[in-house]
Amino acid sequence: MLARLSIRDIVLIERLDIEFSRGLAVLTGETGAGKSILLDAFALALGGRGDAGLVRHGVEQGQVTAVFDIPRGHPASAILSDNGLDDTGEMILRRVQLADGRTRAFINDQAISVQTLKAVGSALVEIHGQHDERALVDASTHRRLLDAFAGLEKDVVALEALWDSRRAALTALDEHRAGMERAAREADYLRHASDELKKLKPKDGEETALAERRTGMMQGEKIAADLREAQDAVSGHHSPVSSLSAAVRRLERRAGNSPTLVEPAVKAIDAAINALEEADQHLTAALIAADFDPAELERIEERLFALRAAARKYSTPVDGLAALAAKYAADVALIDAGADQLKKLEAAAGEADKRFGAAATKLSAIRTKSAEKLNKAVNAELAPLKLERAKFMAQIDSDPKSPGPQGFDRVEFWVQTNPGTKPGPMMKVASGGELSRFLLALKVVLSDKGSAPTLVFDEIDTGVGGAVADAIGARLARLAGKVQVMAVTHAPQVAARASQHLLISKDALDKGKRVATRVNALAPDHRREEIARMLAGAEITAEARAAADRLLRAATA
Repeated sequence: MLARLSIRDIVLIERLDIEFSRGLAVLTGETGAGKSILLDAFALALGGRGDAGLVRHGVEQGQVTAVFDIPRGHPASAILSDNGLDDTGEMILRRVQLADGRTRAFINDQAISVQTLKAVGSALVEIHGQHDERALVDASTHRRLLDAFAGLEKDVVALEALWDSRRAALTALDEHRAGMERAAREADYLRHASDELKKLKPKDGEETALAERRTGMMQGEKIAADLREAQDAVSGHHSPVSSLSAAVRRLERRAGNSPTLVEPAVKAIDAAINALEEADQHLTAALIAADFDPAELERIEERLFALRAAARKYSTPVDGLAALAAKYAADVALIDAGADQLKKLEAAAGEADKRFGAAATKLSAIRTKSAEKLNKAVNAELAPLKLERAKFMAQIDSDPKSPGPQGFDRVEFWVQTNPGTKPGPMMKVASGGELSRFLLALKVVLSDKGSAPTLVFDEIDTGVGGAVADAIGARLARLAGKVQVMAVTHAPQVAARASQHLLISKDALDKGKRVATRVNALAPDHRREEIARMLAGAEITAEARAAADRLLRAATA
């Protein structure tokens, strides 16, 4: 529900704050008081087209803020969530219009695009006027409105799920067919390549492992001679170990005569012998590690050559051969087993199409019956609105050959304004005044189904007499029992039905040098005076006041 509308520095408006109540709020006032400017400013806050001409003369920018109190789960909240915006329950739409023509848009003080603001605004408010090109006159919304009237929202969601399953099945079938056709065109090459790579059996990382092993073996071959020469010096024929051992034994026999002279030398020679033996062990281990089978090196080199030759042949890195082998094997398998898989996919696609078709046909039948009920309900509202010779019809064109996520029905609201005339789309056939009354009848019937929480009607009572104006007022009041309704009106019969009466006036400022639009909520006595003015014109008579009293009493009866 719209709680507050704040306007700053818009043409004829310096500062304006309007608090709205639930139910029906009417805005009245003399012609030229600023009602159109007020609605233009409101539309700007909802994402309407910006215009530098809206900025009050002498200032750099103007702005409009509309505050809504909406329940969580409302479609507008989903739009916020999809755009990564916070939903606090209170939704503040703000639009800044700069004097150079640029605009900025905000929701809950977070900068957003005008497109996002417009999407949220459309979910919150519908504006209906004689020249309105949104809301119910948009044929793309008619199917959704008919479904809302019939309570088919869950059925449509279920049908959309079947459509997704059908599309997925058809996509899988098309991809499989394309793969089979591609594989069939390259069958001989694929079989040859698959057999060759299957025989080669390439593995991921194999080239790197083989190259490292070959490098290690070749390096070991170069150093083996030096290792053997060193080992011969340490433990071979030229080894000093035996001479050192003999010298130690001779010194040990003399140790008893001169221990202080002999023992240090014996210990040092023992340490040298132990170091040489340890060196011998390390050299033996190194020779074992460096030792290789020449046949193994040959096998490694042959394997590397085969892998690299295959990589050049198939224009892929060696590490990509394993994946390529798997792909070719899968393509060959597709040729061999593709026919069986094709039958399975064709069966699955056929079953998905059958389920969707059955659900779409059932939904179409329900829509047809619901359209008849909608026609009857709307047509029952037309006579009191001075459209007794007109006829409303929800036109359904069904084409099973052109299905979509919501079925194969195209719904459009048509009207016939007089017997014998050709019916056609409501927007094209109905005149401005007729269109407004058709829309009002529709909104009364649809009530809160598929409707924005706030509805604005701009002078839909233009050019009608008292009885029709009273019928319009009664229907606006009924509609206001389900959603918030605002109406700009010149009809006292409509104004008398309001739960909130706002008077728009133009005041002179600076000794008449400039004027400003004002909006005031009227107390009961002032409200009677305004309705009397609407009845009598410039001079308010006692008879006009009495008539206003009668209208107010009748409205509350």
